[in-house]
Amino acid sequence: MIAYFNGQFMQKDEVRISPDDRGFLFADGVYEVIRVYNGKLFRAEDHLERMTRSLGELRIRGVNIPEFRDISEKLIRENHLDKEGAMVYIQITRGAAFPRKHVFPEEDIRPTLYAFAAPFASPLQQWKEGVKIILVSDIRWTRCDIKTVSLLPNALGNQQAKENGAAEAVFVRDGVITEGSHTNFAAVSEGQLLTFPECNYILPGITRKVVLELCGELDIPVREFPVFEKDLKNADECMILGTTTEVMPVVQVDDRMVGDGKPGPITMKLHHAFRRLVS
Repeated sequence: MIAYFNGQFMQKDEVRISPDDRGFLFADGVYEVIRVYNGKLFRAEDHLERMTRSLGELRIRGVNIPEFRDISEKLIRENHLDKEGAMVYIQITRGAAFPRKHVFPEEDIRPTLYAFAAPFASPLQQWKEGVKIILVSDIRWTRCDIKTVSLLPNALGNQQAKENGAAEAVFVRDGVITEGSHTNFAAVSEGQLLTFPECNYILPGITRKVVLELCGELDIPVREFPVFEKDLKNADECMILGTTTEVMPVVQVDDRMVGDGKPGPITMKLHHAFRRLVS
């Protein structure tokens, strides 16, 4: 596999990252995942714009973000992924500095740039049948709007989901559902789509953004308002939204079925609209 590392394209197993890299020591970095459909990047500008914002929030400078579109396209070609589903992963850290200190290095250091492309198979069976999710306490920090590589709470939640036969762990903070470990969350009640408002407690998901656009085109009412855990039992439908899940129907929350235990009509309407868009 050909990867990109600090200005060069090389075999992925030849990439070497310094043990003094602040991404390794402090999770001092950001990342993006971009889906590829039929060899084309989907919503690349939105992803790169979000990465620019994340870098700005962490005050990581000296990165030419627009060039990552060309880098991503070359990775797709070099790895012969232009005829199938794929994904591109991009990670940028502040770089390597010694001695290890919590404060930012006083001298200028070069950010570490890393990217790769790999095949990705769509979850066809899960789209058809829907998935189970579990609810877990949101123990993350309060800057979830930054797509940082500091993902330990997300990993712990997702592992808990796997151990409970679920596809995703969805966070609850002070009785309110925020988002999943790697997805955004939405519910449908009385024909209206409800999702947590964009703020520092959730990541501004690209798929979420597309779904809200589709709701406008399909005349589906939207209310960006907190979904309370206590009210979730009354939801007609639930769904998770993400780059790798797209619009995924949720048919079970913990031990309780959602609706009749089958993917709901509005969820599937949005799912099919999204599929038409990417195809």
